[in-house]
Amino acid sequence: MREWTWTGWRNAVLAAAALAVSGCTGVPEGVAPVTGFDPTRFSGTWYEIMRLDHTFESGLTNVRATYQPRPDGTVAVFNRAWNPTACAWETVEGSARLRAGPDVGSFAVTLTSPFPGGLHVLALDHADYQWALAGGPTRDFLWILSRTPTLDPEIRKALMRQARDMGYPVADLVRVDQSGPVCESR
Repeated sequence: MREWTWTGWRNAVLAAAALAVSGCTGVPEGVAPVTGFDPTRFSGTWYEIMRLDHTFESGLTNVRATYQPRPDGTVAVFNRAWNPTACAWETVEGSARLRAGPDVGSFAVTLTSPFPGGLHVLALDHADYQWALAGGPTRDFLWILSRTPTLDPEIRKALMRQARDMGYPVADLVRVDQSGPVCESR
């Protein structure tokens, strides 16, 4: 497995700096993370189905994040994505902590910078923990996540409607290719 390229690290650091300037871990005004959250059930791998694109993820496919609770109460975070241009996996590891107690879906995540960024679960399949809608500290960050590489189109559309109603620019969401690693022609 290949580590992140210099460009990937630089872009992640720039994104982290942007998060630091934009409020770090806060929740956008008028948006609330889910309550009744169970961090143990949230642990495991989540696949990106759609996202608002940023330089640190632009062009990457097969993006997934794995969350694993630690005995000290923090959460290990492992992100993995396929870079079709470099024909290689890019990975980044970090940690997260719950911001508002164990039953609120709001994390302060530290990946490539000493400054944490907010990750807030805005909608969740409370019954089975099979899908989630997550946002960052501003409405410029949004992800539709699933436990599998695909998501029922009706659930995806419902999550997009919820995000739109919260003021997110859903017209800018991009679908994330989860079909498997493919290399671009060089």
